[in-house]
Amino acid sequence: MPMGGNNKESIFPESHWNYDNRVTFCKLNYGIIPRPDWITTEFGGHDIKRVLKRFWSNIIFFNGLRDPWSGGGVLKNISKSIVAIVAKKGAHHVDLRFSTKEDPEWLKDVRKQEVNIIAKWTAQYYDDLAHLSS
Repeated sequence: MPMGGNNKESIFPESHWNYDNRVTFCKLNYGIIPRPDWITTEFGGHDIKRVLKRFWSNIIFFNGLRDPWSGGGVLKNISKSIVAIVAKKGAHHVDLRFSTKEDPEWLKDVRKQEVNIIAKWTAQYYDDLAHLSS
């Protein structure tokens, strides 16, 4: 995964992405050469929305815009059952961490949304199952 960073907004040292350096590192440490196009080939090419809409359902994508990964995330609903929840102040998987007294209201709201969405999916599943039995 190409990554770089600055030390003005992070506690980590500044770093710059360089593909040739990554190839050298991977060859020396793992005996392999990186495949920069692998992720798009493996997970739906360049139109991930089309692939998700066609083959998947019941997915919640939570993205916090403070998270540098959010730029590559799903930021809009793709269908009724492929839902994006975006939180301006959120970060990587903060919604999945244990709740605490210090959690901000926006985080509590995100978790409530997720629970409500999953509850609807579960209810629909059992409703469909009941109709198959009768």
